[in-house]
Amino acid sequence: MKVARPGRLVALGFSLLAVAFLTACSGPPPGEKPLRAVLVRDLSAVAAEPVPNVYAGEVRARHESDLAFRIAGKVIERAVDTGARVVRGQVLARLDPRDVELAASAAVAQLAAAEADLALARAELKRSEDLHASNFISGSALDARRTTVRAAEARLQHAQAQAASAGNQAGYAVLRADHDGVVVAAPVEAGQVVSAGQPVLRLARPGEREVMIHVPESRVRDYRIDQEAMVRAWAADDRTYRAVVREIAPAADAATRSYALRVSVPDADDALPLGATASVAFAPGATAYHETLLPLAAVTAIENVPTVWVVDADSRLQPVAVEIGAIREDGVVIRAGLPPAARVVVAGVHKLVAGEAVRTIGETQPVALDTAR
Repeated sequence: MKVARPGRLVALGFSLLAVAFLTACSGPPPGEKPLRAVLVRDLSAVAAEPVPNVYAGEVRARHESDLAFRIAGKVIERAVDTGARVVRGQVLARLDPRDVELAASAAVAQLAAAEADLALARAELKRSEDLHASNFISGSALDARRTTVRAAEARLQHAQAQAASAGNQAGYAVLRADHDGVVVAAPVEAGQVVSAGQPVLRLARPGEREVMIHVPESRVRDYRIDQEAMVRAWAADDRTYRAVVREIAPAADAATRSYALRVSVPDADDALPLGATASVAFAPGATAYHETLLPLAAVTAIENVPTVWVVDADSRLQPVAVEIGAIREDGVVIRAGLPPAARVVVAGVHKLVAGEAVRTIGETQPVALDTAR
């Protein structure tokens, strides 16, 4: 038997290595381009997230009014605190009265001076009439005396009005309750200087109560006046109350972009106190939604339209326009537009091409390094 020489073996080994290297670098044959691998979420295996029509709100009185002083000044006393029950005419707060009292005294003095001027003018007119009857003064002089009396009468009327106004101003230094109720807010403390009309206390009338909630602008059209709801107090979970929508704000809040809804609770009792937190639940129906939560990376924009990419039955990519809802920490809510049981691409969506054939990898499927790309 012949034995191969070492030199021939070495040459043969190098030849095999070269062939292997060239084969590895040559890539797949023409026409066999590898498919792009995409990470997808199969919505047929993911339950749509029901969006509850439940909102938290604050219990308020059906009628509330902000009470304020009608003049500016320094608050020297606030006689009631939040939660106090008051009766009509009760003193709630006082301003420093010294300035208005001085103004009232000055007005009274002006009134006294005007009364004295009128009395003097009338006396002079009487003497002038006697002199004119004896032909000691002319008719024009008598007319001048009469004009002086009329001017004094006008000044007296003005002084009387000024004195009455100053007296009212002095009374405005005391804030009284104009109806029975409960103090639900007291934003001003003694020592503060307030302007005329600045709210000092908020007084709620006893009787019917309601819950104020705030609805996002994407949902406000789903509610209507007199729509029924159920109210539950957080402090008394076992108590529920029938309620109806009484008022829907015509404009959104400038800061929150939400709309205020007032839900009236006619049968509210002490288990639903003013200022308490309560939940308002609307019956499912036209306002019920089922939404899908997707990663933020799954949503892109094509011509400024929110879009996701889905893999069709032929394993080809198709863009689908969707309506997005809330953007949360764990993703974005898709309100509408997704086909049933769609396979949605959840990563790398900015590199996709419509109609491209792809190879799908499920989110829960182990992912290996794709060396074919």
